[in-house]
Amino acid sequence: MFALVDANSFYAAAEKVFDPAIRNKPVVVLTNNDGCICALCDQAKQLGVKKFGPYYKVQDMLRSHNAIIRSSNYELYDDLSNKMMQIIGRFGPRQHVYSIDECFLDFGEWVPQEGWHEYAEKIKEAVYQELRLPVSVGISLTPTLAKVASYVAKKRKTGRGKAILVNDSVLDRVLAQLQANDIWGVGKRLSKRLNDMGITSAKLLAAADPRSMRAQFSVELERTIRELNGTPCFDWTSLPTEKKQTFSTRAFGIPVTDLTALRQSLAWHAERVAAKLRAQNSMVRVITVFAHANPFAVQGHYHKSVQHTFAYPVNDTSSLVRATTQAAREIYQPGIRFHKSGVGAIDICTQDQIQPDLFESRQSKPELMQCMDLINRRYGKNTLGVAAKGVDVKWSMKRNFLSPHYTTNWRDIPKILC
Repeated sequence: MFALVDANSFYAAAEKVFDPAIRNKPVVVLTNNDGCICALCDQAKQLGVKKFGPYYKVQDMLRSHNAIIRSSNYELYDDLSNKMMQIIGRFGPRQHVYSIDECFLDFGEWVPQEGWHEYAEKIKEAVYQELRLPVSVGISLTPTLAKVASYVAKKRKTGRGKAILVNDSVLDRVLAQLQANDIWGVGKRLSKRLNDMGITSAKLLAAADPRSMRAQFSVELERTIRELNGTPCFDWTSLPTEKKQTFSTRAFGIPVTDLTALRQSLAWHAERVAAKLRAQNSMVRVITVFAHANPFAVQGHYHKSVQHTFAYPVNDTSSLVRATTQAAREIYQPGIRFHKSGVGAIDICTQDQIQPDLFESRQSKPELMQCMDLINRRYGKNTLGVAAKGVDVKWSMKRNFLSPHYTTNWRDIPKILC
């Protein structure tokens, strides 16, 4: 048996954890630079607010309903996510964290004495009691069906946020009510091809011949069909854990017009990419550095990227910053109002498989990088960094509605007055 535990409206729920005064109010969370809506609680949904829509179009309406607006507080969300996964991990022998707000539990052949409904309620209560985060729990025979159960737990009005799908007749009825693209792993393009074949519902997809569908599509679709029929096929250990490419990109809070600000932003991205590489024990041979003006502006369109190839694969921050500093001079053009910049590691290799070069003198300092990573993990991401990225820069991401970093910054620790 498998369970999928999914936090309900995670970003919005996280904002309510340390602020009880807003728990019964509509809460809306905005994307980078406060541009669009990326999350909203149930109260906000009832106002008719749509996810991923522009904030400026609904700000007056939200203000009239006394809605709470928050900028994305990624530091808070990441910390609460880690704590939530630790709590959920206590309830199963094997856990697979799928995203920041959901994870799978693999129970194998084990069955709780109190039954699955009571056990799902225990998981929900534990997360809420310890973190004040509401979660939904879906339990079924395979990971794909657990995803379906979680979807049902969120959509139906009864069931208190949990759904157990083990009965064949109930499963058949649920799959008949779902579209093919409601199933985990079936995207828009694939569902269109399936619709052309007459496979419009999840029930019809489950009835398809797995081998025939594998020949026409892929082994992943075959596995999905078999899982819909109760045969577990997902092997978490076979899923890739290391990224083949990694990027850091972000739009500026205000347009950038000078070389210094552009160079600082690229150094900031280089630092993030280097940290990601070290976290997965990887190094990079080739990076791409880019910046562009606002593509939606009436005039002043500009986009330029520069690739840098290292003589020896690296993952230290100083090497990447030196490369991006040089690239910034090539990218910069006077008079251009830069809207966005970024750095990407596009040729990544595993650190353990690097063949050293006897004649190549390396300037990297792995001991220094290890020390910096340890300090940043303990005291916060930005405790130590390169001076090249600047201090209190004007171009940083706009977050006018940012809530305190309650769990990651000493200055923001909640205070209780008795």
